Amino acid sequence: MNRRSFLSFSPTETEVKKAYSPMVNPPETGLDSYNGVWELPQAAHLLRRLMFGAKWEDVQFFLGLTPSQAVDYLLNPTAPPPPLPVNDYNEAGFVDPDVPMGETWVNAPFSDTFEGSRIWSLKAWWQGNMIEQDRSIMEKMILFWHNHVPIQFYGVFSANWDYRYLNTIRQGALGSIRQLIRNLTLDPAMLHYLNGQYNSAGSPDENYARELQELFCIGKGPDANFTEDDVKAAARVLTGWRVNYNNNTVIFNHFEHDSGIKLFSSFYNNAIITGYTGQNGMQELDELLDIIFGNDECALFLCRKIYRFFVHHEIDDLTEENVIIPLAEILRNNDYQIKPILEVLFKSQHFFDALSLGAMIKGPADYTIGLYREFNTPIPPRPALVDRYQHNGTLTYVSFVQGQEVGDPPNVAGWPAYYQIPVFDKIWINTNTLPYRAQFADWILWAGVSTENYISQLNILDTVAQIPNADDPNVLIDTVLDWMYGIEVSNTLKFQLKAILLSGQISDYYWTDAWNTYLNNPSNQMATETVRNRLLLFFYKILHQEEHHLA
Repeated sequence: MNRRSFLSFSPTETEVKKAYSPMVNPPETGLDSYNGVWELPQAAHLLRRLMFGAKWEDVQFFLGLTPSQAVDYLLNPTAPPPPLPVNDYNEAGFVDPDVPMGETWVNAPFSDTFEGSRIWSLKAWWQGNMIEQDRSIMEKMILFWHNHVPIQFYGVFSANWDYRYLNTIRQGALGSIRQLIRNLTLDPAMLHYLNGQYNSAGSPDENYARELQELFCIGKGPDANFTEDDVKAAARVLTGWRVNYNNNTVIFNHFEHDSGIKLFSSFYNNAIITGYTGQNGMQELDELLDIIFGNDECALFLCRKIYRFFVHHEIDDLTEENVIIPLAEILRNNDYQIKPILEVLFKSQHFFDALSLGAMIKGPADYTIGLYREFNTPIPPRPALVDRYQHNGTLTYVSFVQGQEVGDPPNVAGWPAYYQIPVFDKIWINTNTLPYRAQFADWILWAGVSTENYISQLNILDTVAQIPNADDPNVLIDTVLDWMYGIEVSNTLKFQLKAILLSGQISDYYWTDAWNTYLNNPSNQMATETVRNRLLLFFYKILHQEEHHLA
């Protein structure tokens, strides 16, 4: 692909798909424990997949552990949940009367006027959580579950319910999948989003019952042979659940519940739910989930979704046999606890196989948040309410134009890049989103994202200063590429990067002397600008390669 400026041309769809197309075939290895090389590319690969981006200091921390220890650490978060979102949206002539500036709106009464601002505040809050995440998989798991069992924040149009939905996911993200689905089934936002609160004995609403099977638990594969009658029976089981608008609690109205016998197809072994009168809605719900999670296809489907989100979009027959089927067995044997399968998968030869590195196109959240984290770019602190709201709201918009506005996936199936056969993650890159990615990279590299009192700009000088032997241009180039790409690149690219560091000269000394002069006297403006200008062009080149869009 011609290296024309992304700001000055619109690539054709053919150019885009050809240039940004990682290897299709998945690795042939299986789930045996990885015991291979544990160096910069492998550690960065692990962090890019389980977190957002791979910060240098995080990579160095995990290189001090074994691969198995690193996975254990990432799967066992110890950090407390983030502080509650607050009113950071007040401005002159627009003041929320129910929530003082700086106080949380989480328990505030519903407001037609301010609900939209609270929801935008929630999205901005979420962006900040991802940037400031701890060394764990938690934030990535929240995005996974949000995509897998989604709502649309503005479709629900209740910031309180949207926040509770996110909190439900956070609390159950690394626990029992069955329990998480149960909790989300009775979540106020979900009951509203998929019409559960309108589901009654006299007029069953099949919306959630269908998605529970088709999208959340069983899927639409060739062996997902549940029937229309199964959908209808499940809908009858789920009748009667309501949201109490006075206190935002979920209640069961047995007068609206269908207490008749529910019959399921041979796909579910002709199971029967007898039906109960009185306040026994929870018992029927549990029996329904037992029926669904007792079907072997449920574990297979969930393992495929996890695999495609974290490892590789393609699942061929060998991957099904070597990875998916044994993972599903582990999942069933552990009563649908998710950690055991994540441990096996992320510690496997398959996950660290050379064919897994750089095999996925970064989604907008991975691309944008990863940029911030890899360059350790500061954002306005939480006490700086207005600046943080403006900054993180900008990132929400940036993700939106790139095709992934967190909180509002396009529909109940989530983002197409995670499921749409056969293109999958290639959906992230098209003639519309690619220039937006490039523009954002240029913006945060050259000028920074500005608010009233703050500028968030890629911290390139400090980024390079943390790299050992950065005064050697060859070491610097190899280290940065191993860290930020983790895959082989052409010698031509390395030559071009070196030419930038040397300002077109021949001897390595031209970079070594400039860098050491800066380190020895960083207050010297001329010395600082000399290395800064070279590094701006150096990272511009790196950020505009196809490889930078891969994880």
